[in-house]
Amino acid sequence: MTKKLRIRDLTLRDGQQSLFATRLDQKNIDLLLPLYENAGFYIMEVWGGAVPDSVMRYLDESPWDRLREISKAMKGKSLLAALSRGRNLFGYVPYPDYVLEGFYKEAIKNGLNVMRIFDALNDIDNVKESIRLINNLGGIADGAVCYTVDPKDEVKPEKKGFFGKLFGKSEVQSEKIFTDDYFVEKAKEMERLGAKIITLKDMAGLVNPLRAASIISRFKQELKVPVDFHTHCTPGYGLASSLMAIVNGVDILDTNIWWFGGGSAAPAIELIYVFCQKLGIEVEANMEAVEKIKKKLKEVRKNVSDFDLHKDNFQKDFNPLTDKLPAEVDALFDTAIVAAKNLDEEGLLEACHGIEEYFNFPKPNLLVKEAEVPGGMYSNMVAQLKSLGASDLLDDAMKLIPKVRRDAGLVPLVTPTSQIVGAQAVSLAIDRKKGNPDYSNPSSQFTSLVKGEYGKTPVAIDPAFREKITGSPEEKPYDVSKYKKPENPILEEMGGKKLASNVEEELLLELLPSVANTFLKKRRAAEWETEKPKAEPKAESSVQEQQDDSEPITGPTLTAPMGGKILSVNVKKGDKVKKGDILLVYEAMKMENDVEADKDRVVKRVFVSPDDVVGTEALLIEFEN
Repeated sequence: MTKKLRIRDLTLRDGQQSLFATRLDQKNIDLLLPLYENAGFYIMEVWGGAVPDSVMRYLDESPWDRLREISKAMKGKSLLAALSRGRNLFGYVPYPDYVLEGFYKEAIKNGLNVMRIFDALNDIDNVKESIRLINNLGGIADGAVCYTVDPKDEVKPEKKGFFGKLFGKSEVQSEKIFTDDYFVEKAKEMERLGAKIITLKDMAGLVNPLRAASIISRFKQELKVPVDFHTHCTPGYGLASSLMAIVNGVDILDTNIWWFGGGSAAPAIELIYVFCQKLGIEVEANMEAVEKIKKKLKEVRKNVSDFDLHKDNFQKDFNPLTDKLPAEVDALFDTAIVAAKNLDEEGLLEACHGIEEYFNFPKPNLLVKEAEVPGGMYSNMVAQLKSLGASDLLDDAMKLIPKVRRDAGLVPLVTPTSQIVGAQAVSLAIDRKKGNPDYSNPSSQFTSLVKGEYGKTPVAIDPAFREKITGSPEEKPYDVSKYKKPENPILEEMGGKKLASNVEEELLLELLPSVANTFLKKRRAAEWETEKPKAEPKAESSVQEQQDDSEPITGPTLTAPMGGKILSVNVKKGDKVKKGDILLVYEAMKMENDVEADKDRVVKRVFVSPDDVVGTEALLIEFEN
């Protein structure tokens, strides 16, 4: 019987998120959907990840409308999938079970079939309820085990060259936490809980070919459900590791279509198809339909050129059904297959890099490869340091990542822990430059992580360190009984409408409160413009009392620990606040940070408003003496 490989197409979700900042609007997606209907993909990942946030934040579109439109166009011919962070869904706090159930029920009702569920800590307690609910509601639970590597210790002698300057010393690994057994046991636990698919999810592209071979082969030996492999090409392993996964029996492979493949995204299906043809494996996709999508996709890529880092350097066009490869390039495919079967990693990588170079795919990111961090985490750190005027601290911050990871329980570097660790490494580098003690400014998310609110870390956190960061040596899981559903206020200025008008919008408020608040206000305002009486008298604007910012500062102040954008301000002049009250929320390094009162106080002046962009140590609030 011919071996078959099923395909999960990532183009409309992870592909555009990895390469084009999730900026494909519905108009562009509608250009592609008629061609997707007959592509024959087993699964299409179209939702979740950054999509719900980005389509509201940047495109002023409804995530629910997007899911419905895609479902309507596909007519059930491919399973539609989304990505979620277990009990955190798309947010940063664990939700009560009733929120999970309401969200999954609405998603499945609107066309979702497969929910890929992962947890940044690989904490099974954080995914088990989602697996149960998805199965009970008629969906397919896909349990994703997050791949990560053990951090490296620095030892002498010093290296030479660029990376020697960056990392200073040669490196060896002493800890062996993330072994094959570790990943296999996590996969088996998910299968026991009812996961119908198990994915080895390598969000940073750090699975080298030999690890792909050993882990996938173990999965195939010890699991009964289909095995999926997800990786990225950022550091140069993606294509080679995908081939190794195929050779070792993977059932489903995540790919993108040509113009959205390679680089920081997953491999292109066209290259995978060539490998499978040579291996005698049937790719379960209609490659003629894929070619039609590819042609239209080039136009779509040009439509998002503002977010395309490689817009002046497209890869060569290629149709594997009709184009004949040059003999030397064809030979590289054969060489790669032989090397994969012989577990010759060096030969395999050399051949795959030769293939990618011929087609002009982006070159491997050597910095990501050497530092062993996700590309998005690195770019976030670069952007944050640039905004702080401290780009010279990048090397220092990068070298502090292993320390921050160990201190925080050796967490995997995936969303959101990669952002949390990266932001804290930046803060640590700034502390040291100023001569301050380490962790002088722990972020609220880092504090929550160390406290235990995100779940169990792979390695227990030192109680003394936990006490230093949180004030208590005891682990304190997040208490979902304290969860407060966001308010759904009545907008008197818009005819008494509620901010969220239905269950879908209420869920958006719960999952992404600050973004959804802005998005829904725009919706209600647009509706009110068409509905309000034409002869309506102008209401007097209730302008908040202006504050004289020239008045000298005499009381205690609150300043920004890190630059960012103000999302919401919860206090005003004269308010009495208690220790622990959330005064305002700001966004830095793609994370929402709650700023709490450090003691009982009275607000004297507020210096910022929502949407203000502030720098490090910017004045936010003054309190009464």
